[in-house]
Amino acid sequence: MTQQDAVQAKILRQSLHRLASGLGGDALKETAQEVLAVRMGLREAADVSAYADQAVGQVAPPAEKWASLPDSEREALAAEGKRRLEEERRQLQDEQRAALENRSGTKSRHDGRGWSLY
Repeated sequence: MTQQDAVQAKILRQSLHRLASGLGGDALKETAQEVLAVRMGLREAADVSAYADQAVGQVAPPAEKWASLPDSEREALAAEGKRRLEEERRQLQDEQRAALENRSGTKSRHDGRGWSLY
């Protein structure tokens, strides 16, 4: 669902954790917990009517509000969303770079350095 995008996957996981805390009601809490525990996929969860009905109920008011916003406000919110994605992308890249730097300083048992046939 995130099309192999690590940042979108991270944001989706964060959203699922919020729902699992009970933010969206009991049915969505249960759904998020099932998905996070890998007992159910997101697409499978969307096919369960109890989960889908509550999700639609939660999404309808914000969708109506979005539709009623002037174009300029929607564009500003869309730009803010893109900015957040880019910020998350930079943060993830920094974390990955730091992890690589930490690993490159340690010698692996299988790295081949310091070994010779002779």
